[in-house]
Amino acid sequence: MSEQDIRAERQKKLEILKDAGMQAYPVDSHRDTSNEGALASFDELEASGRKIHLGGRVMSLRGQGGIAFADIFDGTGRIQLVFQKADIDEKVFELFVNAADVGDFVEASGTVFKTKRGERSLKVEKWRMLAKSLLPMPAEHFGLKDEELILRQRYLDILLSPEVRAMFERRTKFWRAAREFYLARGFIEVETPILENSPGGADARPFKTHHNALDMDVYLRISCGELWQKELLVAGFPKVFEIGRIFRNEGQSREHLQDYTQLESYEAYSDMQKGMAFLKDLYRHLVKEVYGKYTFEINGHTVDFAEEWPLIDFCSIVKEKFGIDPIVCTEEEAIQAVRDNKIEVGEALNKPRAIDHLWKAIRKTISGPAFLIGVPVYLEPLAKRSASNPSVVERLQVILAGSEMGKAFSELNDPQDQRARFEEQQKMRDAGDDEAQRLDLDYIRAMEFGMPPAFGFGVSERLFSLLENRPAHEAQLFPLLRPKGDS
Repeated sequence: MSEQDIRAERQKKLEILKDAGMQAYPVDSHRDTSNEGALASFDELEASGRKIHLGGRVMSLRGQGGIAFADIFDGTGRIQLVFQKADIDEKVFELFVNAADVGDFVEASGTVFKTKRGERSLKVEKWRMLAKSLLPMPAEHFGLKDEELILRQRYLDILLSPEVRAMFERRTKFWRAAREFYLARGFIEVETPILENSPGGADARPFKTHHNALDMDVYLRISCGELWQKELLVAGFPKVFEIGRIFRNEGQSREHLQDYTQLESYEAYSDMQKGMAFLKDLYRHLVKEVYGKYTFEINGHTVDFAEEWPLIDFCSIVKEKFGIDPIVCTEEEAIQAVRDNKIEVGEALNKPRAIDHLWKAIRKTISGPAFLIGVPVYLEPLAKRSASNPSVVERLQVILAGSEMGKAFSELNDPQDQRARFEEQQKMRDAGDDEAQRLDLDYIRAMEFGMPPAFGFGVSERLFSLLENRPAHEAQLFPLLRPKGDS
């Protein structure tokens, strides 16, 4: 039967309901007990004989003759409804048999009992339609198989897949656990602008739009308020964090999306060395609270968060693997190393981009958890220089299962050094590197009023998708897709 034929049949059932005086889409519901609550207090309800009202979506229908069964799901649990023609009004029974379909939302009132097979059920005395479905759900046993259809009709995927539903419940728990971790340590949660005059705080290509009221172009932010949050340190707040959406007009891959949720935090009077212990506590808290364990199998890597986290020096490991020193090598030497090692790149190369590609080839082999340190200054315009080696910055990255899953700095608070690095980034941008950062004079002016030393950190929802061992788009509720039919 085609979808069009099924819709036509269900339209006819709307008329059956109407003729019987039952609304197909009533305003109210009499549901007073969740399915989960009914099952949890089943023995008490059965002993008392108290009447309850349940509601939910019909997930299956069966029966013959004078008896009909329906399993309903209300988001908290699943319970069986039993309609016995001998025990209820015949018209009530026949209306259900003739008008109800899998996918409908119904409510039913009656008393709970156990069937001969021990199935905890509701013996229905009355029922009514809450929302008539006009399209058929895929059979539960088979569900959705087509990957694109799964993402386009995510609501059906969640409905029919307990595993997917559980993943999104864990996603909520993940961000709640992060928020609770910060609040328990005296951080205040802030909200910073999403529309900006000049996007900053990251190396990324922004989305651009036009602000009609102010008649000017603006950008969707590419970081979770990094520069704004550091201005709040200037303002006197010692600990701030934000969990919010950011947007990057870049390529798409297993780990990269164009809009996603990011956590960023800044703590005054701290630094990278102190921050390492903070981050180990944060990551261990997240995995324990959400998954109840510390060890994960991810993309062929075994990751144990309870282990000690080794330090990996960026320049040393690149020199060991490729034979060039990222600090003193020329641009030509860096680019030639990329070519000699047949590393695929999708962009024009300069020295910073070439060195970054060399590092990424190494990173894929590291299981972690580990901290990457000793990154050259030219790769990081916002971190403070190392006191022992001014050619590198006080930056660390969390390495998990061959991926970068969190970045942190001893934040740069010298306005003159910051200006010089922004100007160097601007030269790269003027030369065609559209991911290089812009010269932000407003931020430099704020820093000139004095900004305390601070530890800054950021991690995105990629960490959650990594822990789930899923591509990033599968771990989002409604990932952006090309409109159906577009080539």
